[in-house]
Amino acid sequence: MLVTAVIVFRFFQYCGATILLGSSLFFIYGLPKTGPCAASTQRWPKLLIILSSAVLIISAVMGLISQTGLLAGSFGEGLKLANLQAVVTQMNFGWSNITRALIAMTALISVTALKPSSVLWTWCSILGVIVCSSFAWMGHGAATPGAGGYFHLLADIAHSLAAAVWMGALVVFVFWLWSGQSSAATDLELHDSLRAFSGIGSAAVAVLVVTGLINSWFLVGVDRLSEAWTTLYAQVLIAKLAVFIGMLGLAASNRYRLTPALGSALESGGARSKALTALKVSLVSETLAAFIVFALVAWLGTLAPASVH
Repeated sequence: MLVTAVIVFRFFQYCGATILLGSSLFFIYGLPKTGPCAASTQRWPKLLIILSSAVLIISAVMGLISQTGLLAGSFGEGLKLANLQAVVTQMNFGWSNITRALIAMTALISVTALKPSSVLWTWCSILGVIVCSSFAWMGHGAATPGAGGYFHLLADIAHSLAAAVWMGALVVFVFWLWSGQSSAATDLELHDSLRAFSGIGSAAVAVLVVTGLINSWFLVGVDRLSEAWTTLYAQVLIAKLAVFIGMLGLAASNRYRLTPALGSALESGGARSKALTALKVSLVSETLAAFIVFALVAWLGTLAPASVH
């Protein structure tokens, strides 16, 4: 039961951190600066960051309690101040959870008190970078011994940041498409944003692939590759890779087929509804796949790497 709680709260931390960084960043480079589609003129961008910050605060605190209880033997033990204090002061996951909760609180106060602007979104992006980087300190990347430990840690941090850039933008597109705004002008802005994201999304994917290979090198081990796939860790990792490959297929379809189809409809004055519907289905599917990846990553964090079996 406690293991399940740890996985669930890790999952929600990943989701909250991704939106805080990736969505805030996309408000700056992906959305128009002015007009009806600008982040400063709509209500949902601010609500999205408020929600993600609140989710991050709750899941970080509850994740700390659950994991402390898992180590101490029961959820009740996880609530004891002495146990929590020991974990926070002596273990990486303890202080990293507290750090995430405090930074998320800072983001929540900032977004609630300040008017939407590029300065606010930049500030939230910076806070998001710190939060996403902190995940590496509670994961396997921080536990790698020897000279390669820092290299593994940096790869883990880069992996988290790239994932947030990609997934956070997907969440924005889904909210945008389901916000109910659709006209020739807003659909043109959507098309331009999709094209603007294509290059950044491709760069994020490249970083994910490279850092994923580095992480696999450390956690699976080349010398034990033939026998590693019999472990639960490796099986969950394979499932994650399968979902990730599916996301790549959807992303390629969005970039090379569905986005150009929307552009053609806008240029010719044809029916935009069909192109928009196809984009909605594809982007929602890609976002759901991202959440599945987060769930599998949260599970992987509770399993011993194949290299230690």
